[in-house]
Amino acid sequence: MAKQVEKPEWARIAEAFEASGQTQREFALARGVRLSTLQSWVYRHRRSAPSRGEPVRLLPVQVATTPAEAASELEVVAASGARVRFAVGTDVAYVARLVAALGR
Repeated sequence: MAKQVEKPEWARIAEAFEASGQTQREFALARGVRLSTLQSWVYRHRRSAPSRGEPVRLLPVQVATTPAEAASELEVVAASGARVRFAVGTDVAYVARLVAALGR
């Protein structure tokens, strides 16, 4: 039966691996541990350790309109070729009823 390794010990080994610059395979061979065991320790260590990256910073954003959004009207072309223009913000249900009526 394999020796049970306590958390502080595997955490130190995982930290040593992270600082080593070696591949997991190289490190496992040098330390005399199974690769799968080292992989497990490194995985658990990474999941339990707080993020070492820089904290996320949120920046203010200003949304600019695109040319399509800047248009003051929309145009609908029916299958019959009829063109109808609507002001931006016109009730969608109204437009749908009108387009349906033009399609008849």
